[in-house]
Amino acid sequence: MSGLEEKFEPFYLKMKAEGLPEVVINNFRHYYKRLAEGQTGLIPEKEIIPLKKVADIETLPLEELIEIGEEKAPKTVIIKLNGGLGTSMGMERAKSLLKVKKTLSFLDIIVRQTQNLGVPVIFMNSFSTRDDTLDALRSYPELRESNIPVDFMQHKVPKVVEHDLSPADCPQNPELEWCPPGHGDIYPALVTSGMLDRLMDAGYEYCFVSNADNLGAVMEPSILGYFVQNGLSFMMEAADRTEGDRKGGHLARLKSGRYVLREIAQCPEEDIEAFQDIERHRYFNTNNIWIYLSALKDVMDRKKGVLELPMIRNRKTLDPRDPESTPVYQLETAMGAAIGVFDAAGVIRVPRSRFAPVKNTNHLLAVRSDCYVLDDTFQVVPNPERKRGQIFIDLDPAYYKLIDDFGERFPFGPPSLLNCASLTVKGDFLFGSGITLQGNVLLRNDRTEIFKIEDGRSLQGESRV
Repeated sequence: MSGLEEKFEPFYLKMKAEGLPEVVINNFRHYYKRLAEGQTGLIPEKEIIPLKKVADIETLPLEELIEIGEEKAPKTVIIKLNGGLGTSMGMERAKSLLKVKKTLSFLDIIVRQTQNLGVPVIFMNSFSTRDDTLDALRSYPELRESNIPVDFMQHKVPKVVEHDLSPADCPQNPELEWCPPGHGDIYPALVTSGMLDRLMDAGYEYCFVSNADNLGAVMEPSILGYFVQNGLSFMMEAADRTEGDRKGGHLARLKSGRYVLREIAQCPEEDIEAFQDIERHRYFNTNNIWIYLSALKDVMDRKKGVLELPMIRNRKTLDPRDPESTPVYQLETAMGAAIGVFDAAGVIRVPRSRFAPVKNTNHLLAVRSDCYVLDDTFQVVPNPERKRGQIFIDLDPAYYKLIDDFGERFPFGPPSLLNCASLTVKGDFLFGSGITLQGNVLLRNDRTEIFKIEDGRSLQGESRV
């Protein structure tokens, strides 16, 4: 046994004991080998070519594309990535169960969107989200009438101790020894779960994949039509980068001509300035992906289930809530990185409205407010009465970062933000009912005690207490 295989042996035994499929073990072995050889997964600026222009769905003749998309819709399935817990907001349940519009959660809205489209939806759950999600989906018994299962499971892989590259060990809480391998795991998970074969046997040819917390990611016939018309096997939706996207993954080309997706965790420190230059790297990955299922099966068979996507080496602590716990690596891959694997891969520029994720309570307040409305097709769209463009919200993280604290400070729901350009809150405020904010609003409370904004108040400009 080689030295590397000897180091990997404890991981192999740990994963076998957990009942993980051989394909998952082989994938993890591939990335562990890279890590042990000293590879970092970094993609230097000198190895890529900025992407200057891509096809734009907003400038293409749509009539023919819509016709093609509507014809292929019955052969298309929607997959939602639903593995996240929303831990950055202090949640311990599936993030998709968070209420977004009145009594409706992400999950409710997704199901109703897909029912309106007449297209089946499947959730890729993690070991942390599956039970909660399936329990919530009992409210939709019609989903169980389909010949396609409503979900499949993302795998889990061991965390790697940073100082000696051994398997993480936490006897008092063994769950902390494991982590999800990133959403790039969707490809082996589709195979090991049997979902890929079931979809193809049922006559499905295409799938549209997006994050469960991105309510802008609705299946659009014109985009499906473009994908089909151009004979693509894999396509990524990209949007224009703005100042707010400087840390998000961007698209580029390798010297070979293939596309590459580079996340900030894959950028060398000396190249961060170039990474964040939104004029140089103009397009970011929305994580809205289109896949031709037959092409996916071919590439998975050819590569024996190991796509060799670029590695993301994430430095974490064993207990993410304890910064003093053992430093570990989490070896991950990004779903969009598969754009470099498929031969007939493409990119389509889409409007910003197709990228509306809720990553924190700033986003949640905006989406819950009257800046957005839920239309008859269950799409969350900008309120047509709003004339101020996208709102900027910055809530003091000391008081609003965690979902429970946030809820306590907005007991009557969001204030009216319809005519508010920006809201910045510094300090602790309790918002009463019927409050209206207009223009650029700055609220500052330098006291240690919470300050209540009385019911019915209308505020604009700076208010200091």
